[in-house]
Amino acid sequence: MKKGLIIIGFVIVGVCVYFLFFNNSDEKKGEEAPKMQALIQGKNSEAFNKPFNVMLDGYFALQAALVNWDTAGVDSAANTLVSLSGKVPYDELKADTTIIATARSFSESVSAEALGIVGEPAIEGKRRSFYTLSENLYNLLRTVQYDQQVIYHDKCPMAFNDSEEAYWLSNSKEIVNPYLGKKHPRYAGGMVGCGSVEDSIDYRNK
Repeated sequence: MKKGLIIIGFVIVGVCVYFLFFNNSDEKKGEEAPKMQALIQGKNSEAFNKPFNVMLDGYFALQAALVNWDTAGVDSAANTLVSLSGKVPYDELKADTTIIATARSFSESVSAEALGIVGEPAIEGKRRSFYTLSENLYNLLRTVQYDQQVIYHDKCPMAFNDSEEAYWLSNSKEIVNPYLGKKHPRYAGGMVGCGSVEDSIDYRNK
């Protein structure tokens, strides 16, 4: 009987020690767990906005050259865009370092695709690179929370092979399609207005 009581006593003590030890460990773990911090971003400065706007104008010049099927103009505008993209001072962004790093990454992709446009011999290839460039620029605009004007994200449902969709950016609600353009071999300029506004970027009141 005594033996049984001693064993029960040891079991009770063991259970108490177990709960005391593991409850304290869980509390410490809870205390030590880092809290998720929101990424900080303020209104963009003039030092950032001015060169960024110039770079964006370079993109619109490239888009216009594609609309006109001007391959020499496309290459010239793409080279200019590479240069302008390299002049945007992302360190001027009033943002978390993670946001700045992400913006730089998208900007580098824009430059790489602009160089890719110059390297493509045919206008079809140039337009495909333009599509990838446009998507990187779209993500860049959202990352930096561009707040100077409204930018529209437009879609062409038949950009390639009359069946593949592609997107581009515009600062106007009017559709002027750079994938079909004004001198398409099948449609001439009849499909330059083909497309739709799918999204818009507007951080002016942030």
